[in-house]
Amino acid sequence: MDKKKILILGASGFIGNAIYKELCSYFDTYGTYCSNHSFSSNQQFLRYDLEEDDIFKILERVRPDVIVSSLRGNFSAQIQAHQHLMEYLMKNKVKLYFISSANVFDAYSKYPSYELDKTLSESVYGRLKIKIENMMMRLPKEKTAILRVPMVFGNTSPRIKEIKENLENKEPIEVFPNLIINVTNDDRLTQQIHYLINRNKTGIFHLGSQDLIQHEEFIKEVIRKMGNYHPILKRVFTTNEDRYLAALPKHNKLPKNLRIKYQEIIDHHLPV
Repeated sequence: MDKKKILILGASGFIGNAIYKELCSYFDTYGTYCSNHSFSSNQQFLRYDLEEDDIFKILERVRPDVIVSSLRGNFSAQIQAHQHLMEYLMKNKVKLYFISSANVFDAYSKYPSYELDKTLSESVYGRLKIKIENMMMRLPKEKTAILRVPMVFGNTSPRIKEIKENLENKEPIEVFPNLIINVTNDDRLTQQIHYLINRNKTGIFHLGSQDLIQHEEFIKEVIRKMGNYHPILKRVFTTNEDRYLAALPKHNKLPKNLRIKYQEIIDHHLPV
C-alpha cells in the first residue's frame, strides 16, 4: 500500500515543524517554509510565501492526500489561501486538518468551551480562526477536521524561550492571575494529530489538557521546574472575576493513552 502523502503548510513554524518531525517517518511528508532558508536543502520542503505565491501551485506539485494547515502571517493572505484550499478540497480527494485555537471562544469567559459550542471572539486572532472554521463547515464533513489548540508549551516553544530570556535578563514575566486555562505541549499535540490522521478522523477536536489551572499558577510551576530562579512576575488583571480560556473535549475524546494533564506538561520543563 502506498504511504499517505501529507502536506504541512507552515512546516517551518514551531507547531508545523513539530508535526512534520512526528509524521515524516510514517508518511510521505512535505512541508512549506517562507523565510527560513535552512529548509531549502531539504527536498521535502517547498518555499511558499503566503502573500506572493499561489497555493494551487504547491497543491498541484505535491498532490497530497492530507493537508495540515499551520500557517501564520498576514491575516487577509491567510483567508485567501484557505479560500483556495476549500476550492481544491471540493475538486480533489483530500482531507484538511486545520490548527485552530481556543481563542475562537475568547468572548465567552464564564465557562470552559466544548466542541459543539458556538464560537465568538473578541480578538482579531480568534476572529480569523472562526472565519476559516466557518469556511470548512460548508464542506462535506468527511473532508475536514478542526483542531482547537490551547496555549502550547514545550522546551523549544516560543513561550518557554521568552520565559527563559526574561529570567536570564531579570525582566518581568506577564501572568494572568484570573485566567483559567488548559494547556498542551508539542510532543502530545503531535501524537494526537498523528493518531487522527492515521485513523482518518474528521470533525472538531479539542486538543488540550483534560484539566484546568490558573495561568499564574501554571507559569510559576514551570519556572520552578526550570531551576532556582527568582522571577519578577507582572500580574495582569483583565477582570476581577475568574475568566476561562479553555477548550475541553466532551464529544470527541481521544484514547486514554493520548490524553494529557497539565502536571505532565509542567514536569517536562527540566532545568536547562
